[in-house]
Amino acid sequence: MRTTMMTALAALTACLIAPATHAAPRADAAAATAKTASAERRMDHISIVEMGPERAKGEPVYLIPGLSSPRAVWDGIAPQLAKARRVVLVQINGFAGDDPGANLNPGVIDGVIADILADARARGATKPAIIGHSLGGLTAMMIAARHPDRVGRVMVVDALPFFGRLFGPGATPESVKPRAEQMRVMAAGAYARAKAAAATPVTTDPGGDLSMTPEGRIRIANWAMKADMRVVAQAMFEDMTTDIGPELGRVTARPFTVLYAAGTPGAAQVWEPAYAGTPATLVAVPGSYHFIMLDQPAFFTDAVTRFLAE
Repeated sequence: MRTTMMTALAALTACLIAPATHAAPRADAAAATAKTASAERRMDHISIVEMGPERAKGEPVYLIPGLSSPRAVWDGIAPQLAKARRVVLVQINGFAGDDPGANLNPGVIDGVIADILADARARGATKPAIIGHSLGGLTAMMIAARHPDRVGRVMVVDALPFFGRLFGPGATPESVKPRAEQMRVMAAGAYARAKAAAATPVTTDPGGDLSMTPEGRIRIANWAMKADMRVVAQAMFEDMTTDIGPELGRVTARPFTVLYAAGTPGAAQVWEPAYAGTPATLVAVPGSYHFIMLDQPAFFTDAVTRFLAE
């Protein structure tokens, strides 16, 4: 069965490895956020910028983007959230053309988690909200399951507890490891070519099913073109070989909401079994592929607003 998530990692990798159509440069999508955000603060595995009142009431909201994505993926919602609360925009080092920092070594996801928890501790946040997309969604679940006392509420945006289950119902982290390793080698090997190609933006629709619109697909391709393929390779390997499913019963964060793209037939047949028996509440998003915030911005904004108000 063809699903959006089935091709998400492979498509993001392929758009960097395969030749792309380029034209004259244009303004970066993060410009709007940059106008109202604080200066970037770098840690070993992530960088952070903040929006919203410094003395905002309530806990902050951490927004974690997915594989190869910059914090600009949240541009459509971050300014609105920042009107009433502190918004912490995370970016994985190496995912936006910046220095990869410690992310050239194994343990990318664990390092991201450690940095987020350290930041929360430093700012006195005891029960922050965490919203993560794709790889960021897996990261959010790992934090909520392994550090349940450190998270107040969690939203997962189009991420499965174990991505590898899409390779077959009997898949395990061990069984998918050879394929994940092959993809890691292929992605890392494209580093030099991808770095050269990133000099000029993509302006022609690259196709694929990460977004339902040509504009969305072009934006995603440009984000991915800037990512350091060495970091992408390692993060992708860790994503594919991590199964947080058996640990989700430890999640005490409420609400624990999972938005999933329902733009392809039979999506529920993948998502509902994946979260069966867990505390998660699943919400299907019709008319959307993997980047829900781009395909259904009004639906997404409403879902996040309700999630934070519960």
